[in-house]
Amino acid sequence: MSVNVYLNPVGMTGPQSASDAALPLAGGGLRFSACEVSRRSLESPADVSRGVLAIPELAAVEGAQAWLERLAAPRGVLAGLAMDRPRVMGVVNITPDSFSDGGARFDKNRAIEDGLAMWEAGAEILDLGGESTRPGAEPVPIEEEQRRVLPVVRALAGQGCRVSIDTRNAATMRAAVEAGAAIINDVTALTSDADSLATAADAGVPVILMHMQGTPQTMQKNPRYDDAALDVFDFLADRVAACESAGIARERIVVDPGVGFGKTLQHNLEVMDRLALYQGLGCPVLLGVSRKSMLGRISRGEPAQERLPASLAAALAGAQRGAQILRVHDVPETRQALALWQAVTFARAPGPASGAPATG
Repeated sequence: MSVNVYLNPVGMTGPQSASDAALPLAGGGLRFSACEVSRRSLESPADVSRGVLAIPELAAVEGAQAWLERLAAPRGVLAGLAMDRPRVMGVVNITPDSFSDGGARFDKNRAIEDGLAMWEAGAEILDLGGESTRPGAEPVPIEEEQRRVLPVVRALAGQGCRVSIDTRNAATMRAAVEAGAAIINDVTALTSDADSLATAADAGVPVILMHMQGTPQTMQKNPRYDDAALDVFDFLADRVAACESAGIARERIVVDPGVGFGKTLQHNLEVMDRLALYQGLGCPVLLGVSRKSMLGRISRGEPAQERLPASLAAALAGAQRGAQILRVHDVPETRQALALWQAVTFARAPGPASGAPATG
């Protein structure tokens, strides 16, 4: 039986407690000492067997060496940002129907003001969108999308902010980059618009490819997978390959497994648990879970504005699995939580005092 093999790094620690055989995850501070090995039948994709092997044991697994090289290789600089630690992307929705803020930033002046506040609070990317992609949302005419976002892009980029344009329309990508956007973020992984691949290639800026099953109108109507984490991986691998064929170098690509987009709660949890799997694509990984409805379903049904604690927990779960970009609504709170996580994860035990023997 023919199989595909996938490696999901596990046993993640900081460098101070890593074993000699451990490898750096994506060239960052985390180390992994073992991998969950998934073997998937090509004839029956739902037939998946899993087991955990320490890194030395992986030498006997066909294809594992290439996987390990991709998992361990450092990621390049993205729009001026080193991808060696988690970076915070602040969400600025310039829409009247955002699920997260109820349209509070539909006024462009409010959007600019809040974007600057996020930047000053420590956001390293500001993700601007003029079309809601919440479940059931209807498309927005391109002219209206651009009317909403372009003045905000110009204002924030003009203030020195690193701006990402969240759009699935090639014309808006082009106009936003001309207005100062430094990154293109497409929830359809450059599939919605026939001109998107060429536009992104010509723009020369990094692109974020997200997985979504269906469209915002259909994505939550009984989504199905043979294996959620692996199906998402295969989709993203295909899109990375399509981008490379179009002239977009892998060094310019970020992948996003699309939590909440065409997935049940269980699918989302499986994808989040195996988030380090996507480092096998050789690209930085973005995680966006902030304020999403799954957090309320796991907890007590809290509305979006009351999901901060769960949003922080999700961000830290992503950081522990190697996510390089965390897309969030609550920037200062996330920066504070990450500061504590980094201090603990990468703390080094003090060496022996001068003249004192080392012990243990």
